[in-house]
Order: sequence, then structure tokens, then C-alpha cells
Amino acid sequence: MKPGSLRSRLRWLILGVIAVVLLPLGVFSIKRTIHEVAELSDGRLAQSARTLQVMIGNVGLEAIQHHAGEGGVVVPITTKSTQELVLHGHTYESEVGFQVFDSQGHPLMVTGNIADLPPLTMSHVGFQDVRLGRYRWRLFTLPPTPEGVVVRAAERYDSRRDITRALWMEYALPPLIALPVLALLVGWAVRRGLRPLDALAALLASRKPGSRETLKVADAPRELEPVLSALNDQFARLEEALERERRFSADVAHELRTPLASTMINLENAEASRDTREADVALAGARESLAGLARRVEQLLSLARLEASFRDGERSVVELSAVARSVIEELSPLIAESDVELDVELTDDPVRVHGHEVALAALMRNLLENALRHVPGGGRVQFVVSRDEGKAVIDVIDNGEGIPPERRDAVFTRFHREAGSRGEGYGLGLSIVQRAAQLHDASIELLDSPFGRGLRVSVRLPLAC
Repeated sequence: MKPGSLRSRLRWLILGVIAVVLLPLGVFSIKRTIHEVAELSDGRLAQSARTLQVMIGNVGLEAIQHHAGEGGVVVPITTKSTQELVLHGHTYESEVGFQVFDSQGHPLMVTGNIADLPPLTMSHVGFQDVRLGRYRWRLFTLPPTPEGVVVRAAERYDSRRDITRALWMEYALPPLIALPVLALLVGWAVRRGLRPLDALAALLASRKPGSRETLKVADAPRELEPVLSALNDQFARLEEALERERRFSADVAHELRTPLASTMINLENAEASRDTREADVALAGARESLAGLARRVEQLLSLARLEASFRDGERSVVELSAVARSVIEELSPLIAESDVELDVELTDDPVRVHGHEVALAALMRNLLENALRHVPGGGRVQFVVSRDEGKAVIDVIDNGEGIPPERRDAVFTRFHREAGSRGEGYGLGLSIVQRAAQLHDASIELLDSPFGRGLRVSVRLPLAC
């Protein structure tokens, strides 16, 4: 497993979260428990001193002084050497002791293990820590009784240290042992939880190019469903784009074959002919074929630019009247040669839409070119940009031959030409118009011309807010 893999990251993140949460809680719990143990031990030490004080009061000070003598009664303490009252191999008796003093500060009773403690002073009332030899002791001194008797109890820190060590072992050892086991279990759980990703990777690796099969992962979790949906949508769009490119390439190859063949035939005829006039006719035919080829290539490039403008750019606000003026200026040579009356009606109010100026210009240009090329000399073409019911409207109306209603859907097919149509088009104009309309969420209709004959092409686009 690579260090940067998702499994490794999840495993270490989970373990890190567990450690960040549990370790501070454990340390806090240990400190709190040690504090409680210290308070409990101090309470026990104070209780022992008060119990001894009550017992002395019951026995009587004089009786104790009678038996104490000059140095007081020294109570022997069991050690490991004597092995008396040893519990489980540990001599707890040597870790506790007491002292009893009279009103003059003379010892009445002491345990042997603390006989060498510093002399008693009244400033020592309460708890204090002292060192005796190599041990630290916790002392508790009671205030003097009415008879002047002072009781001092002591406990060596060894027992508290043993309890603290036991607590550390109890709290720290299980997590230290559990963390490696937990790491293994978390790793197993992460691997099992990521099995759908492994299945998805296997599906992607085994997927054949061009396959339209939908990706499906058995028992896919809800979090993976958006990924599968996005991948399936992306594959569908990709296959659609590839199919469109394949179809476009096949159409281009088919449509360019004829003018190229015609050009080659005319050039061969010109080379083979010994008659100058025949050669000139052949060369003129070759020139005409090449001009037609150039127009066809230009239309194919217009389609490619149309698609590219939408793939590469963001939509912007476009003013249709300004685009219409630029298109009319661009087509002015064709308009002058066509011997057709062109009426242009552009509204004074701005007509703004969201879109791409290049695509909208291609739409208008192809509508006008089609109308001008298919209307006979002396005919009429009307170009209108207006607003209607919250829509931007582009109308191109002519009084040419028109298209029967039953064949109007077919004219949007690439390279389709109506039988007997005039002009030098190659059936791409309305295909370009339709594609530009689709990319702008616009509708396009072929209607009867209000001139009595001919065709009206009406494009309606959503207005920019």
C-alpha cells in the first residue's frame, strides 16, 4: 500500500482521531484518579492520627507516661528480615508509623521507622512532607489536646507510588496493547469499506473503448452513487461527442470526394486537350470545382468553430441588432450580386440575449445566405430582429420557391439539398442554424411566407434579464 493511498490515509486518520480523543481523556482520568487517591490517603492518615488520639485519651496520659520512661515507648516495626505479618511478600507495616508527644515535646510513643524524624514544633500542625534517609514521608500532626498531648501519623510515599504505578499500568498498558490490534482492525475495516471503489476501478480497467454499457457496482453505497452517475453521464457525453466526430468526418470525406474528383478530371482534360478553348473550359471547370470546394470547407469550418466556441468560452450578453449589422456588412458583396431586394428591420430598443457572438453571427449569416441564394433575381428578402412576448425574434422571410411542409424537417439534415433548388449551397446552412439555435436554447420554425409564396424562418431566443 502506497503511503499516499486512500486506505492508508483513512487508517491513520481514524487512528489519529482515536488517539487525539482517548489519550487526553486517559491522561486526565489518571491525574484525577491520582489526585483522589492522594486525598483518600491523606484522609486515612488523618483518621489514623485521630483514632490514636482517642485511644490515648481512653487509656490516660498518666498510664502512658508511667510505661514510657525517659525515651518513650519505641514500638518495633516488622521488616522483611523478620518476615512477620508480611502480606504477599510486601511489608506494609514498615511504610506507616506514628509519634506521641507530651506537652513538653518529649516522646511518649514512637514507631521505630520514624524515630529519627526532626523534633516536633507547633508550626508542623497539619500535613507536611519530609525526607528521612532515602525515603519521603507524608506527615499529619494534630493540634495538642487539653492535656498537651500531640499525635503525629506518618506514611511513606512508597505505597502511594505503588498505587500510582498500578494506575499508570492499568490505564496506559491496555491502550498500548490495543492500539496495534486496533490498527489492524481499522485497516481491515477500511479495506472492506472501500471494496466498492476497488470494484469500480476494476470496471473502469476492463471497460472497452466505445462501450455504451452503464457502470454498475453491486451494493454501491449512497456516497458512490453520485460518482457512478457522473461517470455514466460523462461517458455518455463522450460517446456522443465521439460519434458526432466520426459522423462529421465521414460526411466530410464523402462530400469533399466529389469536388476533388471533378477538379482532377478537369485538370486531366486540360492537360490532355490540344485545343486551347477546350483546355480553357476544363480549367474553368477545375476553378469552379475548387471554388465550390473552398465554400464547402468554409461551411464545415463554421460548424467546427460553432462547437468550439461553446466548449471554450463562457456566455456573455450579446446585442442582436449589432450582430445583424455586422453580418449585413460582411455579406454586402453577395447582396449586391444577388439582384434581390433586401429589407432590413432592426428595432430601436436593444435586443440582448445570453450567448456567443460568433455562433449567433453564424446563425444570421447562414439564414441570409440561404435566402439570397435560393431566391431568383428580382425577388425579395426581409431580415427582421425584434422582441415579442419576452423573446428575441430573428425572422428571415423570402418569396422564393419555398419548402413544402412535409419536407421541412428534412432540410436540417447535413448535406441535404432540395431537388431543383437554386444556388450553389451544399446543404449545411440550415444544419448550422439549427445547431446554433440548440446551443442557445432557442426554437426554430419553418413557416409559410406572408408574401404569398416562399419561406419564413423564425428563431426565438430567451432575452437576457
